[in-house]
Amino acid sequence: MSEILQQNAPVQEAPGDENVLLKVSHLKKYFPIRGGLLGEKTQYVRAVDDISFNVRAGQTVGIVGESGCGKTTMGRTILRLHSVTSGEVIFNGMDLGKMNARALRKIRPQIQMIFQDPYSSLSPRMTVGEIIGEAVRQHHIVSKEEYKEYIFDVMRRCGLQPQYFERYPHEFSGGQRQRICIARSIALKPRLIICDEPVSALDVSIQAQIINLLKELQRTEGIAYIFISHDLSVVEHISDEVGVMYLGNMMEYGKTKDIFSRPLHPYTEALFSAVPVPDPDYKMNRIILKGDIPSPANPPSGCKFHTRCEKCRDICTREEPVFRELEPGHFVACHLYDDSGVSGAADSGNREEQQEAKA
Repeated sequence: MSEILQQNAPVQEAPGDENVLLKVSHLKKYFPIRGGLLGEKTQYVRAVDDISFNVRAGQTVGIVGESGCGKTTMGRTILRLHSVTSGEVIFNGMDLGKMNARALRKIRPQIQMIFQDPYSSLSPRMTVGEIIGEAVRQHHIVSKEEYKEYIFDVMRRCGLQPQYFERYPHEFSGGQRQRICIARSIALKPRLIICDEPVSALDVSIQAQIINLLKELQRTEGIAYIFISHDLSVVEHISDEVGVMYLGNMMEYGKTKDIFSRPLHPYTEALFSAVPVPDPDYKMNRIILKGDIPSPANPPSGCKFHTRCEKCRDICTREEPVFRELEPGHFVACHLYDDSGVSGAADSGNREEQQEAKA
């Protein structure tokens, strides 16, 4: 493992300012692959491979990318559901990666997670009141006398009726179950919630209700979100800043309006070209990525995207690009900008036309 960690990517600075709630710096999470007769560690799956970004209080950072790019693993590693292989996760000045179990337990209420599947993330043997209140009791959020009224208040804020208190998860629809998951998270008065595709399993109309609920809670409670999703339209609506991941690496990061109006990385352009535009007269200029995503256990040398990139140069196959700031607050890891900077960017007129068509 030490030999692998020594093969660091070029120095990357986390985007953002100094006043941050969460600072993720050069985060790595490798999973060992065991093989041979003795079950030795023969290889590592580089699920998260040098990720850096910041989250400010009350801000939403959207994380997008193809399935298998490491988004969920990154979220779980930040929360310490997975151990940190290398790098730092600094929350409110404390390094979560170096905390022992006792110290981590004290900090748990401040960082919560909403899981993707509202069906499997709720215990079928517990009532709604027990699900929401279990951790409240464990962490002594309120006194015993205030407990029940506090749970009722949390339920009301999440659009759940008090009579649901004694009901079980199987009695609810998908949207109501996700509201229960949100209520369970905010009951601990967290400062940061990691949302792992919280609306992907829901109907479109229900998605809008959940997104509006998250935004309202952010407005009233000042909660920060890391919002992981495949749905670019949802990410554009809810996020202040957006990070684009590919095969464990951050390819592009910046303010939402900058990323969506002028994507710089070829991978980001390909993702955005797949977003449908509600205009029957508009002709989509779809960028089709050839080939499959390489294995994170054996990633290609140089830029990991070069095997599928139409703009690949010779240097892309040999050297890993530096994740650097090309415009204020807009970071990208691509050799296209090594010499000419932003002026070497591909024409973003197609994306701007799509924005106009949406409007």
